[in-house]
Amino acid sequence: MKKLFTLLLVALLCMGTSAQVTPEAYHQWHQNKFSMFIHFGLYSAYGGVYNGKPVTSGYSEQIQSFAGIFSDWYAETALKFDPVKFNADEIVALAKEAGMRSIVITTKHHDGFCMFKTATTEYNSVDATPSKRDYVKELSDACRRGGINFAIYFSLIDWNFPHAYPISSHNCDFITPQHHEFTKTQVTELLTNYGPVSELWFDMGSNRPEQSKELYELVHKLQPNCMVSGRLGNGWYDFAVMADNTYPEGALQAPWQSAASMFNETWSYRSWQKRGDAHAKAMEKLRSLINVVSHGGNFLLNIGPRGDGSVVEFESEVLKEIGAWLKTNGEAIYGTEASPFREDYTWGKSTRKGNKLYLILSGEYPTNGTIELNLPGYKLQESKGMLTTANMKGNKLTVILPEEAYNDQTVQVVELTFDREVLPQVNTAADRTSNYSYDCFDYYSNYRSTVSYEWALPKKKQVKLELTYTPEELGKEIALTTSTNGKAQLVKLEGGKEIALKVDPKTQWGKRYICGPRFSLFDRASTIQVNLEKTPYRRGGQWKEINKEKMTLPVNIIEDYYIMQMVESPKAQDVLLDVAAGNAIELFVNGVSVMKHSNPYRCKYREEKVLVHLNKGSNQIILRAYNRFEKETTFLLRPSDEQVIYKQQVVLNVPAEDLKQSNLRVKVRRTGLATQHADTELHNLRVK
Repeated sequence: MKKLFTLLLVALLCMGTSAQVTPEAYHQWHQNKFSMFIHFGLYSAYGGVYNGKPVTSGYSEQIQSFAGIFSDWYAETALKFDPVKFNADEIVALAKEAGMRSIVITTKHHDGFCMFKTATTEYNSVDATPSKRDYVKELSDACRRGGINFAIYFSLIDWNFPHAYPISSHNCDFITPQHHEFTKTQVTELLTNYGPVSELWFDMGSNRPEQSKELYELVHKLQPNCMVSGRLGNGWYDFAVMADNTYPEGALQAPWQSAASMFNETWSYRSWQKRGDAHAKAMEKLRSLINVVSHGGNFLLNIGPRGDGSVVEFESEVLKEIGAWLKTNGEAIYGTEASPFREDYTWGKSTRKGNKLYLILSGEYPTNGTIELNLPGYKLQESKGMLTTANMKGNKLTVILPEEAYNDQTVQVVELTFDREVLPQVNTAADRTSNYSYDCFDYYSNYRSTVSYEWALPKKKQVKLELTYTPEELGKEIALTTSTNGKAQLVKLEGGKEIALKVDPKTQWGKRYICGPRFSLFDRASTIQVNLEKTPYRRGGQWKEINKEKMTLPVNIIEDYYIMQMVESPKAQDVLLDVAAGNAIELFVNGVSVMKHSNPYRCKYREEKVLVHLNKGSNQIILRAYNRFEKETTFLLRPSDEQVIYKQQVVLNVPAEDLKQSNLRVKVRRTGLATQHADTELHNLRVK
């Protein structure tokens, strides 16, 4: 597995980034799997209550904003903040009992109050409170004593710093030059005064690309082994982070993490929170952990201590129950890699480690109690766990389970041992396989980016490839590799034979409709189900008929429009479209996303061509024009005037070592991208 991360680091460096994290740091972070998040600060003293009333809107750690507390009144909270029950050693012991491998603590949240000694402001736990305590130091020391990784959270929003933008509802304002320098100073203190830091969890704000890059490089200059979180923005990070309490649609081909709170409504302590049954909550969060790890990620589960520093008993009970499960079943979690199967199953999840496959029965009892999986070329040697039988016939693995394998009290694990290492399985039915990371400007524009594509190859030393592409790809350079450590063969998309698409003249471009604008995150599912009675938005909005193929419209930040075009096609055929949007764009054809990416930072308008396949009969094309920063957006959706594509012949040389692979694949990506997380924008490319 260390080899995997060495190859990953080499790949990142080859893509022209400033990645400086060592392979060992990647490996250690990836193997943490399960970590503790701690939201603890001045806001903890409120417990989600202001003036004797529960504050029901927003997260409780943002009570200053949602309750409308004047900054001087809020600052007076520090004069009485004395969490005498905060015991760093006890928290470390709880994390270890829960099976967690690291702890991430909020050194400074959006309120700007620092839980550490800093020379930048007296608004900190040492200088402003009667406790005179540095809680970051206490926890970092306790982590070293307890043999657990220490990590820190740092908000890029600061409601107390005079040169930061004022409090806003979305917490994603631009970072002023003065604020950026202030941040750099505090980050330098944190990475200099508290020993090794395994990860720095930046949050919110909207950095310019150069600000993100400067902070990323500062972190690695001070601590080369410190992993940087995705919320630093603009692709400058070491691991992607999902939106709060969310999970990706499938496995990512990059390091990633899901952060979750005990209750989706809040991260910090909320005195009036209805907590329910601890066992039910433990099973819920255990299934979340299993889901994340089976997709190749790490799970960061939060606790919110009270204002006196004590851990809520309910949360402690939940963590201990998860830890008890991990003591028995940890082999299926620690040291594992993502499921070898790209498909998701209703019966549960799977992980792999060496020649072992773990079936984690976290879902529903399968039909007839039978699980069937395709594993060509493998021989089953041993099976363990609550199962009736397991056998291999040809390429098919069949596992039969008794009904008692599924119950509300726990999650069972079946361990299967094979004759060789269990590797990711190729979906031979798929013409093209996508590989994903996450890219973003900031939190609100975070989305699953397609960083490369793969096609199956015959096992030959030289393979003749036919590349099909459009004028959009003309002149771009691509890299072709047949293994993770193989040298890339570079190909420039030029000189291909021009071929006219024979679009049937009877194709009818029907009515066009628009819906929006509405507040929306860019990270949405890759399928969409809409009609004239059903809009893409959960609340409000309606479709309105329009007769223009290009329009400029007013829009607020973090809003989008959907444009729907109906097409009647007399036959199945390919058609080239002209599309355009501003900050980011997505195109759906008959409910499925065929193209999605952000545009360059602050791009207000960008035209491009998309090759789409129409079915015979009625077709629905939907363009999503996403806006993050601007006051207006322009969209374009129409068939291209020139319906041409290119076909280019390439001979791919396959290294002898790669010919030993059970399934030979060619991976294709763009060269010269800003970061390793940027979308490769090769959605039109086809390889035959």
